Amino acid sequence: MKKVTHSTSKRFKEVLKKIDPKQTYKIDEAMELAKATSTVKFDAGVEVHVNLGINPKKSDQQIRSSVSLPNGTGKTVKVAVISDDSEQLKIAKEAGADVVGEADLIEEIKKGKVEFDVLVTTPSTMRILAPVAKILGPKGLMPNPKDGTVTQNIAEAVGNLKKGKVGFKNDDSGNLHVMIGKVSFDKAKLVENFSALMDSIIKAKPSGAKGNYIKSISLSTTMGPGIKIDLAK
Repeated sequence: MKKVTHSTSKRFKEVLKKIDPKQTYKIDEAMELAKATSTVKFDAGVEVHVNLGINPKKSDQQIRSSVSLPNGTGKTVKVAVISDDSEQLKIAKEAGADVVGEADLIEEIKKGKVEFDVLVTTPSTMRILAPVAKILGPKGLMPNPKDGTVTQNIAEAVGNLKKGKVGFKNDDSGNLHVMIGKVSFDKAKLVENFSALMDSIIKAKPSGAKGNYIKSISLSTTMGPGIKIDLAK
C-alpha cells in the first residue's frame, strides 16, 4: 500500500475545513465545494452516492437502470458489441463501437482479455454469452435489458453510450455510486447531470420498496471528501 505523505495529508486536512460534516448542502453549493476541494493533480471524477431505503436481498427491490446524462461524463467509454448477426456487427462498427465480434470475442473474454467498459448484445445472442457469464458478471459487464445493453437497436445503444449514457445498480448494501462528470465541468452542467440522474433513480423505484426510498445523498470527487446533499427540494 502506498504511504500517504505528510504534505498530502496536510492538504487534505485543509480541504476538510471547508466542509461541515454535520451540515447538508443545497446541490449548487455542494457542487462548488466538490470542485474547490479536489486535491488531486488530474481531472477528478465527480461521483454521487445514494443510500436507498430498499432491501437488496429481495429480488423485487433490486435497482438496475440507466440514464443519459445531458452533458456526458467526460470519460471515454470503450463499447464492445457481440452479435451472431454479421449485419448487426457492421451497424455497430458504423455507430462507433470500439470492439465487435462473435465467437472470436467470446474466446478472448475466456482468456481474461476484457478490454472494454460496456458490452452490448442482441436478445438472440444472449445464449452464446453463457460460457463467459461468470467472467462478465462480477465485473458488472453482463448485458441486461434493464439498462439498454440487450437490444435490437444496436446503433442507438452504442450512440447513447458514447454520448454519456450510464448504467447504475445497487450494491449489496443498498447504495448507488454513479459518476456524473469531471471537476473541470461547469457547475451548471454538473448540476444538470445530477438532476437527470436523480430523476432516473426516482423513476426506477421498485414496487416492493416501502417507506423512505432515498435516505441520503452525498457528493465527492475522486479521493475527495464526502459532501452531504440537502434532500429538500
